[in-house]
Amino acid sequence: MTVMTGMTGVNGRRGGGAALAIDLGTARTRLLLSGSTAIKERPSACGDPGARRWPVRHGMVADMPGCARLVRTALRDAVTERHPPLERVLLGVPVAASRLDRRAAYAAVSSAAGCRVTIVEEPLAAAVGCGVDIADPRPRLLLDAGAGIAEAVVIRAGEIADAGAVQVAVGGPAEGAGCPPFARERVVAMVADLIARVPAALRAIARQQGLLITGGGALDPELARKLCAELRITVSPAADPANATVRGLAFLLATVEHRTPGISAIGREDVDDDHQ
Repeated sequence: MTVMTGMTGVNGRRGGGAALAIDLGTARTRLLLSGSTAIKERPSACGDPGARRWPVRHGMVADMPGCARLVRTALRDAVTERHPPLERVLLGVPVAASRLDRRAAYAAVSSAAGCRVTIVEEPLAAAVGCGVDIADPRPRLLLDAGAGIAEAVVIRAGEIADAGAVQVAVGGPAEGAGCPPFARERVVAMVADLIARVPAALRAIARQQGLLITGGGALDPELARKLCAELRITVSPAADPANATVRGLAFLLATVEHRTPGISAIGREDVDDDHQ
């Protein structure tokens, strides 16, 4: 698991403020305040109805000003005057996000939120949101199939041990979440390749635990059927799969704050070096 921490915006606050989880998806953005069960959700779009822009493409921030505008709009709905000032945000990003992709997500969200922002890889958060014990040393397979990207991961001992990703969106994000038919074969092949890369001594254990599916793709019965039939593995779509990531992020807010084992950090020096 990789997080980005120790980074505070110009209006960052410490102590007594609100903490917020943000799942910034290609099609939908979800927010959940720590201690709350009310998920706020909106399309990942900004601008007037006749000229909407979708600043997140394939799970990555493609338009930083547009994304910042999207987050500001979402924050007005999630953090109202009756809440304490926002102190920190836990933000999900794809495992496949490059260092520059993570910087873009951080920059967009921190400029909108004006507080400390920490980054967590989305499939790990999704596993937590489904009640998976991510500290278990036995390997666990998870497929997070969203509107723009599908990622298959092996989770073991609190970290993502291996991962694969394919882009799954066709057309605009407004066409909806999940895995479109043309991409199912690519997703199945990706998962098969990931399983083949699990060390031989652990592969049987991983297969015995089955494959958990989160994200909108978990609602696609044909995807689950193909995975089960072609990989000969038990496939379990998560309950409330679209909200698994944001729920996991909200649960991890306290965990990341206290730097529990299994969480590695990228300090400010690493951030500054990237921009020199």
